[in-house]
Amino acid sequence: MRRPTNSDHSVVAAPVSSHPLGDLIAHEIRERGGWMRFERFMELALYTPGLGYYSGGRRVLGHRPQDGSDFVTAPELTPLFGETLARQLVQALEATGTDEIWEFGAGTGALAVQLLGELGDRIKRYTIVDLSGSLRDRQHQAIVKAHPQMAHKVIWADSLPDELAGVVIGNEVLDAIPVHLLTWNGKAWLERGVALSPEPETAQRFVWADRPAPEGARPPTEHIDDVYLPGTVTETHGQAEAFVATLAQRMTRGAAFFIDYGFPEAEYYLPQRTGGTLMCHHAHTADPDPLAMVGDKDITTHVNFTGIALAGQEAGWEVLGYTSQGRFLTNCGLAEALASTGQASTAAELKSRAAMQMLVAEHEMGELFKVIGFVKGPWFDAIGFAQGDRTHTL
Repeated sequence: MRRPTNSDHSVVAAPVSSHPLGDLIAHEIRERGGWMRFERFMELALYTPGLGYYSGGRRVLGHRPQDGSDFVTAPELTPLFGETLARQLVQALEATGTDEIWEFGAGTGALAVQLLGELGDRIKRYTIVDLSGSLRDRQHQAIVKAHPQMAHKVIWADSLPDELAGVVIGNEVLDAIPVHLLTWNGKAWLERGVALSPEPETAQRFVWADRPAPEGARPPTEHIDDVYLPGTVTETHGQAEAFVATLAQRMTRGAAFFIDYGFPEAEYYLPQRTGGTLMCHHAHTADPDPLAMVGDKDITTHVNFTGIALAGQEAGWEVLGYTSQGRFLTNCGLAEALASTGQASTAAELKSRAAMQMLVAEHEMGELFKVIGFVKGPWFDAIGFAQGDRTHTL
């Protein structure tokens, strides 16, 4: 749950040469003639092997700044998340006649632990696709500790196979896929990229630099351009949509569920949203400047769920449903899961109830986070979308 406890808008960028990753990115910018697309910058900042935010070995997930973490996600908040989600996955496995789970971006392994405990013998294999070697080690340790008898079912992959059959789950994955940045100057859409400040090389910092956007590059909206205020910045999500399309194409049979924060296209590109959704997280604090502390903080954007739905459909998936996380978990029996935990103490019960409220309350994760489901094969009435389906808003 990349929801900060406070915000900091005063981050000052250090010279790029003070950090190996900054030095590497700066070198590539010079090699590219002095300008780099933001999509490439975000990719390097997050995923450069051994140096990027997710691939550099730092602890990113946790409950408090004191533990060295930057944000917390739903599976770390409470096992109720995985226990409830498992009910939907069991239905999807049975409806599609498959026996494998594919989890993308498994974080600390908390969700895998929860799902393995609930799914048990219903699955033959649990495949985790994660680019971070350090996170893989944590995932493996967590799984072996919790379910030593099931550890043999878990395998790791760093790329997709040519074909896959099973049920895919991605919790807070789409938001960390690199995006293009666009800005409106009052007359045309420009592509916002990254350059280097004009100081001597040892003192250079990353700075924003705009160039004419490629022909046709603009937000995927029917708004007339002049309704946008000059200076408006927004994102487009070509990589995330390509990722979803590739999954859909390679899936021979199965279902997929993506949980993330975002909006349908009509809300995402409202002219009033002048600053876009790009945000960074470090030590449970948010700031809007991805050009500072490169490699030491998360970079994320909200998801355009209309684009994700269209990408999946055009590549062969059918949409099962789309709704808020709060409605989805309630439909899947979150309250019943809480009642069945049999808490031994009042304190433990209160903690579980507080965590449940964070998952479903509108002012917490319940409304901001959405769930979209897809299927390839026999269509079924997914329990998570039984009430409150919002597919018509996509």
